Amino acid sequence: MGEPQKVFSVCGMCTVRCPIQVDVEDGDVTFIQGNPHSGLKGALCARGAAGYALEHDVERPQFPMIRVGERGQGKWRRVSWDEALDHVADKLKTIIKANGPETVLWSDRGGPFPDLHQAFMRGIGSPNYCNHDAACARNVQHAAKSVMGIGRKDVSYDYKNAKHIVLQTRNIFEAINVSEVNQVLDGMAAGAKLTVIDVRGTVTAGKADNFFMIRPGTDHAFNLAVIHTLISEKLYDADYVSRVVDGFDDLVSYIQPYTPKWAETETGVKADQIITFARQLASAAPAVIWHPGWMVARYETSFHVCRTAYIINALLGSIGAKGGLAITNKPGDYGRKGLKKLVDLFPKPETKRADGAGWKHPHIDAGPGLVNLAYDAITTGDPYPIKAYLCFRHDPLMAFPDPDALKKKWENLDLLVSVTFSWSDTAWHSDVILPMSPYLSRESIIACKNGLKPHLFVRKRALSPRYDTKSEWEILCGLASRLGMESLAFESIEAIWNYQLEPTGVSLEDFDATGMVSLADSAKYRTLDELSFPTPSGKLEMISEKWEKAGYASLPQYVSPASPPAGQFRITFGRCGVHTQGHTVNNPLLNEQMPINPIWINEERAKELGIVDGDPVTVSSNGYTAKSTAFVTKFIHPEAVFMVHGFGHKLPVETRAFNQGVADNELMPGGLEIIDMHGGGVAMQEHFITISKG
Repeated sequence: MGEPQKVFSVCGMCTVRCPIQVDVEDGDVTFIQGNPHSGLKGALCARGAAGYALEHDVERPQFPMIRVGERGQGKWRRVSWDEALDHVADKLKTIIKANGPETVLWSDRGGPFPDLHQAFMRGIGSPNYCNHDAACARNVQHAAKSVMGIGRKDVSYDYKNAKHIVLQTRNIFEAINVSEVNQVLDGMAAGAKLTVIDVRGTVTAGKADNFFMIRPGTDHAFNLAVIHTLISEKLYDADYVSRVVDGFDDLVSYIQPYTPKWAETETGVKADQIITFARQLASAAPAVIWHPGWMVARYETSFHVCRTAYIINALLGSIGAKGGLAITNKPGDYGRKGLKKLVDLFPKPETKRADGAGWKHPHIDAGPGLVNLAYDAITTGDPYPIKAYLCFRHDPLMAFPDPDALKKKWENLDLLVSVTFSWSDTAWHSDVILPMSPYLSRESIIACKNGLKPHLFVRKRALSPRYDTKSEWEILCGLASRLGMESLAFESIEAIWNYQLEPTGVSLEDFDATGMVSLADSAKYRTLDELSFPTPSGKLEMISEKWEKAGYASLPQYVSPASPPAGQFRITFGRCGVHTQGHTVNNPLLNEQMPINPIWINEERAKELGIVDGDPVTVSSNGYTAKSTAFVTKFIHPEAVFMVHGFGHKLPVETRAFNQGVADNELMPGGLEIIDMHGGGVAMQEHFITISKG
C-alpha cells in the first residue's frame, strides 16, 4: 500500500475550471473535492465529482487516430503519437506553403488557459484564433465594451456584499460555478434580495424574492421599463451619473415611450410590479448586481438586453461599487508582475482575420472573434480561404444550429483535427483525432485568476494516463517542434511553468501548500474619484461612438418579438446542474442521473394537445423529429417549450447517450445565419417547433 497523497489540481468538466483537491492512493483516486483553500469551501458540483468516471470510461478516445473512410463514417486507423503528430504537421506545412499561414483556423472552449493556444497560432503565423463565444457570451462582451470600454471580465460580481442580485439569462444555481453559488448564498444569508427574470421557473427562480416569468424575447422591453422608472421617478444616483455617465440626456429622451404600462403588454409583467421592483433596486443601490448574462446567444435583441443591464447598473452607481460590479483587480494593482505570456514568443500576425473581426466588423473584439463567420471563408474564399481547422475541446456541430449546414461549409477543408478527451460529433467528423488526457491525468499551464483578490493557480497531474493520451502542452509543443517553432517546443511542463513565473517573484514550490498563490491580502475597490474608463469620453457611455460608426444604434427602437405560429412554440434551451452541454451526456455517472432531456411545456398548452406529465412526445422542425418525454408544468411561459442542451447523440461509440433525447440545435434550420451582429452572438431561440403526443 502506498502513502495517501493530496494533489491540488483544476477540474475540467466545464469551462469554469474550479480548483480541486484530489486524494490519491495506490495510483488511483479515492476522493475529489473542491479545493478547501478556495471559495469552494470543499464543495464540488455533480459534474466535477464525475471526473473519476470520465477517467475510467472505456468509451472515450484512447489513442491517436487518422480517418480512413469518408468524413463522418467513423472509420479510423490507430496510429502512434509520432505518426499522428507528423501527419498533422506535414499537412499543415503543405497547406501553409500553398495557401499561406493565415488559412489555418483554431477554435476552443475558452477558459483560463488560452495563452498556449494563442501562442501556437501566432507561431504558425495565423491571426485566426477563435473560441466558442459566438454561441455563448459574445453579446455580453461587446455590450460591456460599448458601455464601459472594457470587457465583461474586467468587472467582478461582489455577491457577498450585494444587497440586491438580479439574474437575467443567468441560471446561477444550475449552470454551476461553485464559487459564485457560494457567494450568492452568502450574500442572501446576509440579507440580499434575489430577483430572477426568465421564461420558466428554474431552480434559481425557486430561491428568488421576485420571479418575473416573461414572454420569450421581451427581456429588452422589461429592461427599458426599469430604466424608464429609475429616470422618471428620479431613483437613479444623480451624483454618480453626473460624474461618471456620458450621454444621459440622450438616454432620457430615448426612454420616454417605454413605460411600465407599455412593457406590461409586451412582457406580461404587471406595470406596478416593474415599478415596485425598480424602487427596490434604488433602495439597495449602489450594492446592486444586475447580471448581464452568461450564455446569451439567444435572441436578435440579446446584445441590447445585456447593454441595458449595464446601463441599469450605471444608473444605480453599481459599476465600480462594493457590492456591485466592482472593477476587477489584476497583479499590477497590487504592485505585482503577472505571468510571462507565451503568446509574446511570436510577433502578432499582420494579416486581417478571416471572420472580419476588427476590420470588416470594427466593433467586434478581434481577440476570439466570431468563429461562425470564419466558417464562411471556407466556402467563399473571402478574404482568403480557410483550409485547415484545429478544433480543441470544442464541438461546433453540437454547439451551433443546423449541423448539416455546418458540415457543408466544412467540405472545402483540407484538414480537420480534433483535440478532445471525449467523443463528439465534431471529432467523429474529423480527419485526425488527437486524444487529450482527462483533467485528472494531465497538467496545464499556470493561469492567473483576476478578481477582487487576484491569484495564480496550477493544474497538476493526479494520475498517470490510463490510455495512450497526452496533455495539451505535450500535443501542442510536439507539433511546434515539428513545425520549426523552437521557442514553443518545451520538453517539460516544469520548463513552461518556470518560464511563465520568471517575472512574478513566485516559485513552483509556492504552489505546494494550496495549489494557488494569492497576489493580494485584501480586496481593493475604486472610489468614485478613481473611476475612469477607456472610452472616448472616459465615462460610461450611453451612446457608443464605435458602434454608431459601425452602423449599429446604441439606443435602438424596440422591436417586438414574433409570436409562434398557431400550434407552435418558441424553442428555448439551457443548462442543468448535472450536464455540461453535450460533453457529459455519455459519462457513466451523469448519464445515470439524467439520461434524457424532458420537454418542458405549459400545462394549459399541454392540455390542448392531450399531453399529460410523463407522456412520450415528438418534437419536430423542418423535417427533423426526435422523441422525449413531457414535463408538464405551469412554470413555463405558454409560448415556449424548454429542453436541456446537449442531447440527441447519434454516435455508435457512445452507447449510453445513443439516440437519447432531443438535439435542440437540429431544430434550428438556417440558424447559422441568424446573428445579432450588434454583439456577434448567434440567435438560437428565434425558431419555432411543433410538439405532439406519442
